[in-house]
Amino acid sequence: MNHEKAVGKQRKRRTYRVRNKVRGSSTRPRLCVFRSHKHIYAQVIDDLEGRTLVSANSRDKGVDLNGYGGNKEAAAAVGKALAERALAAGISEVAFDRGAYKYHGRVASLADAAREAGLKF
Repeated sequence: MNHEKAVGKQRKRRTYRVRNKVRGSSTRPRLCVFRSHKHIYAQVIDDLEGRTLVSANSRDKGVDLNGYGGNKEAAAAVGKALAERALAAGISEVAFDRGAYKYHGRVASLADAAREAGLKF
C-alpha cells in the first residue's frame, strides 16, 4: 500500500471518529470546519434538519482579510465573522467538529476567534 492511500484511510478514520462523537441539534448545532491550502471554510449545521444555518469562509466579501486566505490570521477573521453571524441568527452555543484536522494552527485559531467573539463550545 502506498503512502497516499494510507494517509487517506487515516484521515477517513479520524473524520468518522470525530463525527460520531459530535452531533448537531437545533438547540446546539455543529460548527464544521474545512480547510484547503488556500482557504478555510466554516459552517454551523443543524443535523436533525440537515441544513446549514450560518456559514463563513475566507473567500467571502464580508470577511476582513489581508489578502491571503490560508493562514492563521485569515482563520481568525473567519471565526470572528462566523460567530457574529451566528449570534445575529440567535445561535449562541455550538458543538465543534474539527473533522480530520488536528486542533492546531488554523483550526485552533478559528475556534479561539469564535470563542472570543461570543460563541460557546
